Amino acid sequence: MSDSQRRPWTFLTSHARVLILISQNPNIRVRDVAEMAGITERSAQRIIVELEDDGYLTHEKIGRRNRYMLSTDTTLRHPLEQAVEIRFLLDVFRVDDDHGSTTER
Repeated sequence: MSDSQRRPWTFLTSHARVLILISQNPNIRVRDVAEMAGITERSAQRIIVELEDDGYLTHEKIGRRNRYMLSTDTTLRHPLEQAVEIRFLLDVFRVDDDHGSTTER
């Protein structure tokens, strides 16, 4: 297979990208998550629901918007990574700014 025929791949899944984006902006809109992660809005919403169902995040309604809170002591899911809390993954992608870009619960 030539280089032009190879399927592109990345190290991070869409779930990881969504989690990272939410950690960087807890008030982010689903449409912005989708655009920045390169996925559809429907996929972004499904991933957020899955992350909530598995205890990685929660949300609260503030008017018409959501504010997300991360459970950073939750561990990664793969058996080889179950000892690693998501806080360590998120720390790699931390964006420090004047707005306190990460939220922990």
